[in-house]
Amino acid sequence: MVNTSQPGSKDTKPPLLSPWIYAATVAVAVIGAFLGSGALGGTPIQDAADGWLSADGTVLAPAAGAFSIWSVIYTGLVVHAVIQLLPAWRGSALQQRIRPWAAASALLNAAWIWVVQWGQLLLSVVVIAILLAVLARTFILLLRTPATGRTERMVVGITFGLYLGWVSVATVANASAVLASWGARASDGTTAVVAAAVLAVAAAIGITLAASSGGRLAPAAALAWGLAWIAVGRLDGGMQSVPVAWAAGAAALLVVAATLLYRIREARVPRHQPAGHPEEGTR
Repeated sequence: MVNTSQPGSKDTKPPLLSPWIYAATVAVAVIGAFLGSGALGGTPIQDAADGWLSADGTVLAPAAGAFSIWSVIYTGLVVHAVIQLLPAWRGSALQQRIRPWAAASALLNAAWIWVVQWGQLLLSVVVIAILLAVLARTFILLLRTPATGRTERMVVGITFGLYLGWVSVATVANASAVLASWGARASDGTTAVVAAAVLAVAAAIGITLAASSGGRLAPAAALAWGLAWIAVGRLDGGMQSVPVAWAAGAAALLVVAATLLYRIREARVPRHQPAGHPEEGTR
């Protein structure tokens, strides 16, 4: 993956979104997550929408432990929102290009929580699909735009890589919940074969991310994490299915293996580029 500008370059165009507005959208997302968790008396996500998004709602629902990754993602978003306010980052090409998309992802995240609280399961899958598309666009911009240094590269890459990988799994689980709510529970017709096919698609997404990014670890880690917790949920819970557990575990291993292979291959590519050739993207 290559960049079209030099590392540390500044974007001379007027910013599309103020750093302060982006920081405000992250605050909205964090506050929305806190309120949506039921901490102040509201309905927890796992109990909202008739419980279809709970750990035992469908055969493709991750076990409860999987959702602890949100703490890491929200921490990354807050750190990013604060650091991008610093003068050294404010005008960087990377920040200016991803800021509108990152802000959109924060607002969509909050919107998803409140749509679920409202009990609109079908609308929730529409919102999360749009969120996935926005995060994919953010990831593409991350790959194509140089960072000003190691800190910026790590904060943005890890935060939005984890965000994208986890939302990929969450989209699968959300879509499964919609189908289940229409009467397609695993015990009543959603077969292990269908679930395995969906998990194969999730694995394909992970392999595609690995191929397009040269084996970036953060998206793969979050995606494999979610798939592994689907396996755990099918072995220990109210919606048990050994075949689905094996399929989810295999999908997680495929994502990890593909990512490592692409990372090794990327490491072997010569770093010296001919004069005039765009520099390789920061990892």
